[in-house]
Amino acid sequence: MIYKDRLAIPGPTLLPPAVIAAATHPMVDERTVDFARTFTRIIDGLRQVLGTKGDVLVFTSSTTGAFESAVQNLFSPGDKVLVVDNGAFGRRWVELCRAYGLETVVLDVAPGGEPDPAVVEARLEADPRIAAAIVVHCETSTGVVTDLEAFGRATRNVLTIVDSASGVGGCEMQADAWGLDVVVSGTQKALMAPPGVSFVSVSERAWRRHAEARNPRFYFDWTIARDSLSDSIPRTPWTPAVGVLLQLSAALEQVLAEGMERRQRRHAELGRMARAGLHGLGLRLLTPEVARNGIVTAAFTPPGVGAQAVVDAVVEHTGVQLTTGNGELADQVVRIGHCGHVDPLDLVTVLAALETGFAALGAPVLPGSGVAPVVQLMAEQAAAAAGPLTSMPSNPEESAA
Repeated sequence: MIYKDRLAIPGPTLLPPAVIAAATHPMVDERTVDFARTFTRIIDGLRQVLGTKGDVLVFTSSTTGAFESAVQNLFSPGDKVLVVDNGAFGRRWVELCRAYGLETVVLDVAPGGEPDPAVVEARLEADPRIAAAIVVHCETSTGVVTDLEAFGRATRNVLTIVDSASGVGGCEMQADAWGLDVVVSGTQKALMAPPGVSFVSVSERAWRRHAEARNPRFYFDWTIARDSLSDSIPRTPWTPAVGVLLQLSAALEQVLAEGMERRQRRHAELGRMARAGLHGLGLRLLTPEVARNGIVTAAFTPPGVGAQAVVDAVVEHTGVQLTTGNGELADQVVRIGHCGHVDPLDLVTVLAALETGFAALGAPVLPGSGVAPVVQLMAEQAAAAAGPLTSMPSNPEESAA
């Protein structure tokens, strides 16, 4: 049997047709007024998605490049920072800060857990040398989401840096209202564009900190990037990934047309459906209910069944690409990405594929056990949207008549 290739990972994610079509646009000169209009629309769109009126700086890099830009532009060797480590990407921040000579205080949280704001606040109050707190918004290695509003309150007296690589565009984000000084993200997850462009929002407090920072920087220098935005023709300081920016422009148009509240509700519902389907398969979820998100869902595989074997069997027999966990959870956890250009029928396909993969491995699975809960939720939604019938035939014969 031949199956279509289908992507169901946390990122890169599926591209909408309009975003794919934008890739066919002829190459343009990025220093022209026409492209500057496109670039300005992108910046304005990102401000809306991020919930900020402040500066947004755009770089040609993976999101990790923008992470590094934050460390370069905000700190000097020997500065002390608090980093929440509740998964693989929190640990990346620990490694990054230490690479630049920062004194890094690690707040360890068990994988699948989110930081307790009271604990964060107490750690900061106990050590006035800590200049900043860093947290991952949606930890895609586990599927946990941090309550950023509560985190921002706990860190209000220090610089607050958020890694929202997968959250922006799918989860609620109010950078200004929540006191988030720097939010870092990229194009290839909930924003439905190809990888290759990253961006940061920068508050006034972050700019003041930047003026004092002494870490070396050049390509990612925020001052150079901001000055380029202020030119008569707004631009990036260096040659950008023009094609990716054109696709990002098309993606943002769709994101904003959907509306952020509606988009957030859709992602939350997709997360609920994914969890219901995995429960139906008898799998144990990695994260507690309160900390789950609409971006990615992680579940433990059955005893004796390795996650990589499941991923391999699913792609071999159905063409659906899932992914395993990270680090110590690599062969214990399978992850389903459901952010961006995803709808409930995509989840039906993914869960049917997962059932097939388990069957191919000889794992006990009841056909339809993962799919049925998703279809049930879809039916309930449709019934609720339709409302009660104004009149109902008393018997089928009346209906036929």
